[in-house]
Amino acid sequence: MGRKVTIAVCTLNQWALDFEGNLHRILQSIQEAREAGASFRSGPELEICGYSCEDHFYESDTLLHCWEVFLELLISPVCKDILIDVGMPVMHKNVTYNCRVVFYNRKVLLIRPKTKLCEDGNYRESRWFSPWRKERVLEEYYLPRMISAYTGQTVVSFGDGVISTKDTCIGFEICEELWNPQSTHIAMGLDGVELIVNGSGSYMELRKAYVTVDLVKSATLKCGGCYLFSNLRGCDGQRVYFNGCSCIAINGYIVNRSQQFGLQEVEVVVATVDLEDIRAYRNAIRSRSHLAATSPAYPRIQADVSLSAEKGIGLPTCEPIEWLYHSPEEEIALGPACWLWDYLRRSGQGGFFLPLSGGVDSSSVASIVFSMCHLVVDAIQRGDCKVLSDVRRIVCDGEYVPVEPRELCGLLFVTCYMGSENSSQETKKRALSLAEQIGSYHMTISIDVAVSAVLGIFTAMSGLVPRFASRGGSARESLALQNVQARLRMVLAYLFAQLMLWVRKRSGGLLVLGSANVDEALRGYMTKYDCSSADVNPIGGISKTDLRSFLLYAKNKFNLPVLSEILGAPPTAELEPLEGGRLTQTDEEDMGMTYAELSVFGRLRKQNKCGPYSMFCKLIHTWRGDCTPEQVSNKVKHFFRCYAINRHKMTVLTPAYHAESYSPDDNRYDHRPFLYNAQWTWQFRAMDEQLQTVITSGDGHWEEHTNKGLTGHKGPSSVSGSRGSVTGGTPSSSTVSKILKDPHKGVVVPAETPVNDSAMEELEAQTRWHHPSSYNNLVLSAAE
Repeated sequence: MGRKVTIAVCTLNQWALDFEGNLHRILQSIQEAREAGASFRSGPELEICGYSCEDHFYESDTLLHCWEVFLELLISPVCKDILIDVGMPVMHKNVTYNCRVVFYNRKVLLIRPKTKLCEDGNYRESRWFSPWRKERVLEEYYLPRMISAYTGQTVVSFGDGVISTKDTCIGFEICEELWNPQSTHIAMGLDGVELIVNGSGSYMELRKAYVTVDLVKSATLKCGGCYLFSNLRGCDGQRVYFNGCSCIAINGYIVNRSQQFGLQEVEVVVATVDLEDIRAYRNAIRSRSHLAATSPAYPRIQADVSLSAEKGIGLPTCEPIEWLYHSPEEEIALGPACWLWDYLRRSGQGGFFLPLSGGVDSSSVASIVFSMCHLVVDAIQRGDCKVLSDVRRIVCDGEYVPVEPRELCGLLFVTCYMGSENSSQETKKRALSLAEQIGSYHMTISIDVAVSAVLGIFTAMSGLVPRFASRGGSARESLALQNVQARLRMVLAYLFAQLMLWVRKRSGGLLVLGSANVDEALRGYMTKYDCSSADVNPIGGISKTDLRSFLLYAKNKFNLPVLSEILGAPPTAELEPLEGGRLTQTDEEDMGMTYAELSVFGRLRKQNKCGPYSMFCKLIHTWRGDCTPEQVSNKVKHFFRCYAINRHKMTVLTPAYHAESYSPDDNRYDHRPFLYNAQWTWQFRAMDEQLQTVITSGDGHWEEHTNKGLTGHKGPSSVSGSRGSVTGGTPSSSTVSKILKDPHKGVVVPAETPVNDSAMEELEAQTRWHHPSSYNNLVLSAAE
């Protein structure tokens, strides 16, 4: 009796609707599985068409081409004498299902539809698919005639069944079914299914790799068995990066795994397991055995195949391994770099262009591109012919072989410092030093001529010359002067991206990279259509705090000493005039909150599903050591005002690498209105009432923090004191002036007041703050 089986799971870098390429990669994975001695091969979810086809799943063409690819697999000699399951959409009785199709030697054994669909995060599966609701039920499925012509079958089994071979039993889950509280692997295990197979399309988020691993291990820990998890890896045409990490587990232990990140398009992981180990493990758990004795049965499809070899007793079985996780800094260095490489090679462009300001954000993007160059060179030195072929095509040189990352970076990456009269020499030097250390093709230009030209057009028309607030201008003038600089940088970035390869005697163009982080997107701390507008943004899903940690890691990992200077400099947009050559503007002061506070607001808003009132109720306890309840109220109100005023910017947010679970990406991850009543009258009134309850409760818990909160709060937030409090107190005139001059927050003025310069100047001199519960306020947001 056979007892040892060798099985394979596959990590594939598929591309939505690339049927030709997807077929090639599937066939390569089957060939590698055969060469490794596997008798069964499983692959990722929807691997034939690619996971991110989205509304193309509505098209009959997509279903047709999937069957055409399946036919190529069915008749390929590579697929002879190996049991295979692949992922593809299948329409049954006019309903489209996300399915696994199992075949062996030109015979379709089972079409198993997904029973539980994923609807959270970036997933919207029920838009295109329906779940199979008929538990333990099989129906007849009429095969397309093109398939029947080769298989000799007219109908095959479709539904919730398992496959019984001569030596074991195989069941199937698809992605979300592993995560669901009613996962079927328990029921299948109780019914004697020994190999449970999961084809998945799971994407990466920072600090989340352990979740899948724990689920796979736990799937066989309580009930025994062998779990085969296959996942996609890479960018298949969307914002997410599929996570890899395909693995095989037996009785609660991982015995083999694939990489989480990598440029390799096909990675096959095999393991030899002893079926008797599963049987002994299960039988020893007596409560499980008693439960199994009464378990309802799954319908079984008999397969005339044996996965174990008659003389395979001498095969060594795989031993448990320890799963080593990447640190968050390593995940940032590797994930976005791999995502950028996929995007570059599949876009047909010749490299990247980045406006490099010398600050943390743009320097992070530059470091990620440099990390990509390291990965490419390492892959080529390991003999990856596909990566070398892609590099030669991108640089238009059929003989080129990169020797070291700096050399490759000089060919693929153009950086440009776009200085103005408001830029400091320090940021200019830091940008130049970083470009030299990574090897990018670097330029330094001045945008003052362009700014003067644009303002000259306005002056010629109006007869007025706008001035910065520090030079006697109004808040509105200052805002416009800052935004025109930011927007001209975007225009110039696209001009240079289109023409720099022409200058360098190469064909094609460059992809413009954005450099706005997730916190600034959440807060709206960006000018609409400035350098946050780009082709792709590798850091748009990463927080400022994580980016600073990443730069510290990159400094040592890639030997980039200038990153120490960049980390030591205060974050600034450099859009306002210098005073004595020194900065007068910093990001956190402009925002009215720290980046650390922004991360807290973001997680509570998205992860904890908090509105203003719930967020206030949580933070009065979380921040009780640093803030009074009144200050917490002011901070929460300020955040939600800024969020509401600037939410419209998310509708044009550059497609960004998804990494953070509190991302405000409006495309599909964070569905919210983009036109809000920014006064939040009902919500803020509820906060005021709760604040009054806390203040008048008389328990004394907050008194010890009052002075500390007013004078020694750790964060540099400018939003403190009594503004917007339940008592309607007034802030200092300097605080009001700062809020009104803020180029990113927007300006609050009474609706009945004429919106002209004199009115704005009068408002700046006021010391009375308009209470947020007033209905008659008009919001003028930055960059509308």
